[in-house]
Amino acid sequence: MSPKIERNSETIYQNIRNYTVFSPQRKNDYNFNLKAYKTNSLVDKSMDLIDKLMELSSRIQRQKDAVLTEQAAKTAFVLPFLQALGYDVFDPAEVIPELTADHGIRKGEKVDYAIKQNGKIIILIECKTIGADLEAKHAGQLFRYFSVTDARSGVLTDGIRYVFFSDLERENRMDDRPFFEFNLFHFGESQVEELKKFTKTSFNLETIISTASNLKYHKALLSEIKSEFESPSDELVRLLTNRVYEGRFTQQIRDQFTELTQHAMRDYVRERLNERLKSAIEPELNSIEQSSSLEEVPQTEQVENEGIETTPEELEGYRIIQAIGAELIDSERIAIRDAKSYCAILLDNNNRRPICRFYFSKTKMSVTIFAPENESRVDIEKVSHLYKHKLLIQDAIRQY
Repeated sequence: MSPKIERNSETIYQNIRNYTVFSPQRKNDYNFNLKAYKTNSLVDKSMDLIDKLMELSSRIQRQKDAVLTEQAAKTAFVLPFLQALGYDVFDPAEVIPELTADHGIRKGEKVDYAIKQNGKIIILIECKTIGADLEAKHAGQLFRYFSVTDARSGVLTDGIRYVFFSDLERENRMDDRPFFEFNLFHFGESQVEELKKFTKTSFNLETIISTASNLKYHKALLSEIKSEFESPSDELVRLLTNRVYEGRFTQQIRDQFTELTQHAMRDYVRERLNERLKSAIEPELNSIEQSSSLEEVPQTEQVENEGIETTPEELEGYRIIQAIGAELIDSERIAIRDAKSYCAILLDNNNRRPICRFYFSKTKMSVTIFAPENESRVDIEKVSHLYKHKLLIQDAIRQY
């Protein structure tokens, strides 16, 4: 029986290190992350889950270049993630490290973590190094343990991406396709809402299984639709051609309608996006559009004429969007246009090409990002947190 573990984060961490048999390299990894645990622990229960995740995301951005091993990623990133979900990572009866689950002739293999609730294992977690492939074929232990434990949820992670699997197609056999993925560098409110189902207070196996199937096949359908947009399949081309063309489906017709189908799908999406963006434009922008020459007036003159003062925070945000966009286009094409209730960042100074809008007040800051398939408004703590949404911002630029 191990000595009684005190409820003090530093003492607990030391006990985990001292009373677990690890190799010298693993002990070094624990030593490396002790300071991070002491200074960056996510134990403030008053914080919302999304706030904890944003804090963890920011910390990982700063530390990821120094975390070079799997063990370091586990202790610096994975354990705080589980802590954010409400699990007591210092209670080995709740979060079990290196669970042994023998399978057939394979003895002594271990899964990195198992989460236990009401005496049953509910989630298995296997960890990889940062940037590793996170597919079913790379989840050997996780795949095998599904048949020898009660768990019906398995997670494969590198500390940044968390890929969730279940056994929807065949009981006690992990599916080849995940049903959900959460990325700490790229997430929105909808992803956080799904993740909440895996928190300690909300975990319900029946609820998860009932929604996992829809999530899994929704993701698969999105992938197929994306594939059809990029390169329409013969089946789709033949189906649509037969609806509009009465002649024989020859090779020449196939080639002609393959190109026509691709263009028609893209035009349809473009039209829908234009309609959506047009309906989202607020009265201030509509009044601006009435002047055909306004887009040719320098922004500084617009601000003076409208009597609106652009704040230092808005200018800082504008420079950050320019820096993010510079990876795709000439940063000079990105313009700022201030209004009374928000500050718009536009491509080519065209209000029909919005990239994002800043809503910066003295007490709260938020930004709406006009990504084509994931338009969202998110709160930020400071202007530099715009970098956390780099991928969405680049998607918003890329669509034009």
